Amino acid sequence: MLALIGVLTIAALLYCIMSKRMSPIAALILIPTIGALIAGCGLETPKYIVSGITKLAPMAAMFVFAITFFGVVTDAGMFDPIIKRILRFVGVNPIRIIIGTGILALIAHLDGNGAVTFLITVPTMLPLFDKLGMDKRMLIGITALSAGVNFLPWTGPMIRAASALNISTHDLFVPLIPAQLCGLAFMIFMGYYWGKKEQKRLGLAGGFSIASGSSDQFHEKELTEEEKKLRRPHLFWVNILLVVAVLGTMVFTKISPTVAFMIALTLALIINYPNVKMQSERINAHAKAALMMASILFAAGAFTGIMGGSGMLKAMSEAAVNFVPESFASHVPFITGIISMPLSLVFDPDSYYFGIMPVVAHTVEMLGVPAIQVAQASIMGQMTTGFPVSPLTPATFLLVSLAGVDLADHQKFSIPILWLASIIMTFACVVFGVFPI
Repeated sequence: MLALIGVLTIAALLYCIMSKRMSPIAALILIPTIGALIAGCGLETPKYIVSGITKLAPMAAMFVFAITFFGVVTDAGMFDPIIKRILRFVGVNPIRIIIGTGILALIAHLDGNGAVTFLITVPTMLPLFDKLGMDKRMLIGITALSAGVNFLPWTGPMIRAASALNISTHDLFVPLIPAQLCGLAFMIFMGYYWGKKEQKRLGLAGGFSIASGSSDQFHEKELTEEEKKLRRPHLFWVNILLVVAVLGTMVFTKISPTVAFMIALTLALIINYPNVKMQSERINAHAKAALMMASILFAAGAFTGIMGGSGMLKAMSEAAVNFVPESFASHVPFITGIISMPLSLVFDPDSYYFGIMPVVAHTVEMLGVPAIQVAQASIMGQMTTGFPVSPLTPATFLLVSLAGVDLADHQKFSIPILWLASIIMTFACVVFGVFPI
């Protein structure tokens, strides 16, 4: 009976989120609460909610401080010299232009925000593509590929996967670094391949260049007066060192990522904006995005707390075990990795990571397969390489509208490449021992 209530609870959650009958925050809180009351949990339900929120609090805090930190260093102009150098490097050589676009998107995606990545990358590189008559599908294709393989510990899918299984982002992310590097290498390869195709199509087989600096005439973004007031070009290397330090701390030490970003944000504010009023303004400027995701995480804490505390998740997993051959369980992570990218076209991140993945993970765990492997396999494509083509994410529509490309054309062009990237990273996970084939 408890397993049936759990299945109906998750089914209702998926329906309400995917049909947009309820917001993810409302659905993650209300539906499991109703399920717990039907299951007879009564006054124990609030305890489960508090327990789930308590477990996810450090992760939500990390996300808030990470987003705000990257917002502050961006406001200070840390990316400006990098963008200028990339533009000088690419000239009008199609290979360099496409690879340079990918590198720019890679850097812009450091804060884990797809919309921001697209807003920085596409308007910056679009004039070059227009001037040379290059295929704009390649512009958004390489941007999507670069952002997709650049999953980081504070990005939405990683945070959701870690919070759903109550594991640390460090344990989840670090083993995936070799696979991510393979994905990034594939991005560079595709940039080279597409660039060669464009050279041939445009009759530029040998490539050509223009006078140094002339490309800046139609690229360089004009800063508003407000943006100029925020820029701190003399602190470029200080901000770069801060970013390197916080990333190094997350990857190479056991220091809590929350603490690392708290300290990094504090230093970034004090160094770039000593004035208290300006510090408050910078925090307020990035609070909306940070707090929205944090709210979803706290709502997810209520959901996971109820599903775990009430016993519904365990009951569902025990029931599912009867239908999964023990010999098959070890193959589940690999299969999940292979199909993870297309799943982005069917499930939004909240419904997948909080509804589907935990049941699969706990089921195979009962058969001797670590649950974390299912989470790591999911990261290979579910709303990572999949998010820039999924109709379930607003960022997809932003990407195509910025370049003036039809969504269907973008999907036909990019989906096979993004899926291939997902498959390559999944096989890399097998090679590097993250999970078996």
